[in-house]
Amino acid sequence: GCKDLLGMYLGENEGAKFWLQVLTDLQNRGVEDIFIASVDNLKGFADAIESVFPKTEVQQCIIHQIRNSHKYLAWKDIKPFMADLRKVYQAATKELAERNLDELEARWGRKYPKVIESWRNNWDRLSVYFHYNKDIRRIMYTTNTIEGFHRQLRKVTKTKGAFSSE
Repeated sequence: GCKDLLGMYLGENEGAKFWLQVLTDLQNRGVEDIFIASVDNLKGFADAIESVFPKTEVQQCIIHQIRNSHKYLAWKDIKPFMADLRKVYQAATKELAERNLDELEARWGRKYPKVIESWRNNWDRLSVYFHYNKDIRRIMYTTNTIEGFHRQLRKVTKTKGAFSSE
């Protein structure tokens, strides 16, 4: 396939309201639908997408969810917890992932209820990628591609003292 950059948007704050404006602008410029959107955990972002493009399948970034879980774990539990968690997000099917999530909760739920609760509460958007084959899953389960693009922009612009305009 090919990739197109549909726009670059600058804003004071990155919030759901900002993204709603971006999505509305894209729609006004002729974008009729978005098939899949991979998003970070920004509150309201997925809802903004679904309000403008209601047929979009929104996949929440697994890597962001893992990082969020990681910060609540005791140092000694990180490796065993992450090994158990890997069985959830790397499962071959959604059904197997859900069974593994149940096992994760059985083993760790008493010690880390907030972490398990976060996975449960976000599961509908964390598990969208299970509808697709492995090649597509690799592309959509994380927002690392766009984060890499942002990193390249920062590398180029960090040495600039000032910009005369946006």
